Formats: sequence, C-alpha cells, structure tokens
Amino acid sequence: MYKNLQEFIIALEKSGELIRVKKFVSPVLEITEITDRISKAGGKALLFENTGTDFPVLINSMGSMKRICIALGVKDLDDVGKEMEKLFKQLLSPKDGFVDKLKLLPTLNEVASWMPKVIHKKVPCQEIIMNNPDISKLPVLQCWPYDGGKFITLPLVHTIDPLTGIRNVGMYRMQVFEKDLTGMHWHIHKNSARHFREYKKLGRIMPVAVALGGDPVYTYAATAPLPDNIDEYLFAGFLRKKKVELVKCITQNIEVPADADFVIEGYIDPREELIWEGPFGDHTGYYSLPDWYPKFHITCITHRKDAVYPATIVGIPPQEDANIGKATERIFLTPIRMAMLPEILDMSMPPEGVFHNLVVVKIKKEYPGHAAKVMNSLWGAGQMMFNKMMIVVNEDVDIHNPASLIQNIFENLNIPDDIILSRGPVDVLDHSSSEFAYGGKIGIDATKRKKEIDRKTVEIDRNYLFKKYREISEINDKLLKKEIPLLFITVEKPAKMRLKNLAEFLINEQGFENISVIVFCEKGLNIFSYGDIVWSVLNNIDAARDCYIQESLNSTVSKKLIIDGTRKTLKGDNFTRQWPNIIVMDDKTIEMIDKKWNKLHLGNFIPSPSLNYKKLLHGEGAISEEK
Repeated sequence: MYKNLQEFIIALEKSGELIRVKKFVSPVLEITEITDRISKAGGKALLFENTGTDFPVLINSMGSMKRICIALGVKDLDDVGKEMEKLFKQLLSPKDGFVDKLKLLPTLNEVASWMPKVIHKKVPCQEIIMNNPDISKLPVLQCWPYDGGKFITLPLVHTIDPLTGIRNVGMYRMQVFEKDLTGMHWHIHKNSARHFREYKKLGRIMPVAVALGGDPVYTYAATAPLPDNIDEYLFAGFLRKKKVELVKCITQNIEVPADADFVIEGYIDPREELIWEGPFGDHTGYYSLPDWYPKFHITCITHRKDAVYPATIVGIPPQEDANIGKATERIFLTPIRMAMLPEILDMSMPPEGVFHNLVVVKIKKEYPGHAAKVMNSLWGAGQMMFNKMMIVVNEDVDIHNPASLIQNIFENLNIPDDIILSRGPVDVLDHSSSEFAYGGKIGIDATKRKKEIDRKTVEIDRNYLFKKYREISEINDKLLKKEIPLLFITVEKPAKMRLKNLAEFLINEQGFENISVIVFCEKGLNIFSYGDIVWSVLNNIDAARDCYIQESLNSTVSKKLIIDGTRKTLKGDNFTRQWPNIIVMDDKTIEMIDKKWNKLHLGNFIPSPSLNYKKLLHGEGAISEEK
C-alpha cells in the first residue's frame, strides 16, 4: 500500500484522477464551491497548491468508485468482502486434528503481520514540531456560508478507554475557535463520547490526538462501523496487508500513525464548561444546528516537511462521502451475513439516503414474516439502528437498478399488511424527529406473496387538481403511466393546515382508485428528480408521525400509504424543535468562481449545483424561518 499521502497523490495522478490547481483559491468557501461542482459532475480529485498557507489541500480524493478502490488497493470493493469471508471460514471452521490446526499457522502468521506496531525512532509525522501551536497556519476550510467558522473535516481522532486501555479512532468534525482551541463534535452514540463520559466520572483529564493524512486506508478505517473491541489499525492492516507503524505523541500518551501528515496533540478537561459549537453544513444536506460540545485544547502540532492537508466537504448528495458509504456497504455485507443474517444476499444504501435514511435489503425468503425478522434484527445492529426506511425484497430483484427495483416493490406491496412502523434511536443529526435522537422507522416488506396483486394503469386529471386544490404546486404522475401506483405532489402548506385533510380529499377523487402511495413534497423541490425526492423526503419525515394509512371510500385499493415529506413548523404542525435550512452556496461566491473558472484549468465550465436548490431555502441563516 502507500507509505504516505504523497504516494497516494502520485497514484491518483498516474491514473488520470487528479487535477492540480496552481492559482490561489481561498479555503473560505471557494474550495467548497469548486469541489461541489466537480464532485457532483463525477469529476476528479483536486489538489489546491496555493491556499494562502504553506500547505496544499487535497480534496475529493475518494470521490469516485475508482478512486476509493485505488485508496484501498483493490480492483473491486466486493473483493474485500470475499477475502474477509475466506479468512473467517479458515479461522472459525471446525478443526478435527493436529494436522488441521497446523494448516492454520500461515493464516495466523498473516493476521499477526497486520497488528499495529509502536516504533521508537525519528518519524516523518514529527519532522517539524510546533511547540507554540497555531492551527490557523493550516488551510482549514470554512465550507458553507452559515457554518459557525472553520472546520477540520477529515480528522482521525484518537482516544483511549480509561477503564480498558482500548484505543478508538473515529472521525468527528472540529470547529476552530482559537489558535490552540477547537470543539470536539462527537455524538452521544460514539465510542469517543463514551470514553469522555468515563473520564468525567473519574475526574481525569482526557488525552486526545488527531492525525491528518497518511495512508488513505486510515481515513476509511476511522469511518468503518467496527465492533468496539476491533482496533481500527488492525482493520487498516488487513486492508493494506501491512502493519501500521505507530509512534508516541510528544505531549500526550497516545500513539498515532508515523506516516501522518499532521498530528494535533491535546487534551479535553471533562470538568470544563462545554463550548457552543456549530452550525455546520452536514452530510444530510442540511445544517446541523449549534449545540454544546467539549473543548479540545491543543498542546502541540507536528507535521511532515512536505505535508499535505486532507479535507472533504459534505452537503446535498452526492458528495465524496457517498463513495465512502458505498465502500462500507460492500465491505461489511459479509460480516453481517456471516455473524447475523445469512439469509441476506445483498444490500444497497443509495447516496441520496445519506447512509442511513434508506436501506434496501435482498433476502432469500423462507417463511412468512421473514422480512420483518430481518428488519428488526438490522434495526438492532450497530449503526444500522439509525436507519429510517428499510425495504426488503426477494432474491430475484436487482436492487442496484432503481427502475427495476421500484417496479418490483409495487408488484408485491399490499397496504397495510406490508408496512411496519417502529420507533428507536435515530441519528443525532436527524432534524425531523419529534424528539432529539429518537424517532420513527418504516419497514416495507416487498417480498413476494402467494397472492398476486393486480395493477392497472392509472390516470389523473392534473389540470382539474391544480384548479381545485390551490396549495398543490406540482404533480409527478409519470410512474402511474408505468402501472406503478406512486404519486408525488409538491404543496405549499398554509399555516394551521394539516396535509391529512388534503390527503383525505384527494384519495376520493376520480383517478385515485388504484393509487397505493402518495408522497407530499416541499414546494420548490424538483419532483422529477427521484434522487432529490429520496434525499428531501427521508430527511423530513419521522415515520411514526408522517407515514400513515388512510382509507378511501370508493377505491380498488382502499387503504393507501400517505407520506408527508414536507418541512414541519410550529404553526402548521405543532413541531417544537428548530428546523434547519438546506445547504447552498451564497451568490457572491458562486459569481466569483464563475469568473475564475477558466483561469483555474478545471475543464469545461460546470454551473453551481446550489442553483438547483435555492427555492428550498427559508430565509437567511442556518435555521429555517417560519412563515
């Protein structure tokens, strides 16, 4: 694998996957705007060589399937899962005799060669020592207009469990407040947050070290949903087929990768007051709103002489993180099948579902209720507990072909028998749940039943509906013409009006007899882009509140699933939490990059993706204004 980040950059360049930007581009908003355009257009990795600091910025380095395969040193991500399966079978299969056990020795030696090793010598990550640390010397990005400040976005945060001594390496954004002070944004469900709570109980200072760069495998390992007792650097060693060399920090008793580009050493005092951190344009495509998080005090910064600052941006999908999520989908399918649910044949987490909002699972169905069993098992498994919508289909369905998938779902969907509503933990970033970090989930059993469902072509009178129901702004009935009984409607919700009233009227209108599902969307959303629908609707629902069955009086399909995918307000919905705004770039920065584009040698002009979403803004700022 790669000795350092510089080797990875060379590999990207040799593969034709890197653009070097030599002219000055500001880390404040400008790098984000360029990266957003390139990323959504399926473009290359970017190395900004003139950032106004001593260090270049590498971004979008894993922004395609090809590049993440280059990063992990594989031709196909499924190969990693196959290798894991082979390893598990070798280690866990019954051993009948001494000879069988001897055969294990090469495998055990191989596993031992992946174990991280602490070395004691001069290492690249400590070539330059900044004893008077100043984080402002690094090209830290301000990503979006209403971010609370500059944020480190690809940090490998190292913490130690004070009770067991077990290391955890996670990735948590870090807002810069002063030259030697940042926030540490770890959520309540994360291992490092659990470590923090233990240090607080013990009344002890918590040592922390943050690495940036090095072998790109480390970045992936820090995001991987590993069990608590699996060292991220053992996993990285497995991926790179070479042990990770670690070195002890200068001012903290923690080891970090010797080949890292930067190491930010410091501590958190659990006795201190927390700091008001955020807002931040997050991977959901909405701002995560400010909250209280621990203060991270920087005691030392070290770096390579030729250090490159790695960064990423997140926002309305697809972004670079979609490919990291796809890697997790492919790699961790094998352990899920082997350790939990062997009936699972495949799994898909579309990028529009921002990792956890939408999961499609293909199973080998063997008995009634099998799909429900799979749903409940997955909802109780690690980070899958954050899932909001899970669809389970039969083994003959191509879950990676959206057109075929939707056709198969509605060939088998029978409402309400195939709808499962549940409650449980949701992501801390979920703005739509009625309660913080706790909300509804919806499961759709689209596996085949013995009884076939008769579908008919459905036609509705669009002009009649627009005239009668003034709150309707757009209707997408294209799927109805393909005998898929799913209708999308954008509405402008007047104050004190609930969509249940509108739904009740609509389902009794002529043409709605055979419609099974009606999805209400936010006015301004492009409901002819199915990716945008998935992104917006699933971000905006608490399934226990916004997904319900409504019965019509004179319909072939009498019971229909209604999904309210609009934003919620205090006046219209009695929603008491703050609702965030979507993430788009400000007009000034868009215009500036438009003017600079040709001088930066980025290829053909790409208009700003933000222009497609401006209509979804509600006022200025990170918090959506209620009207």
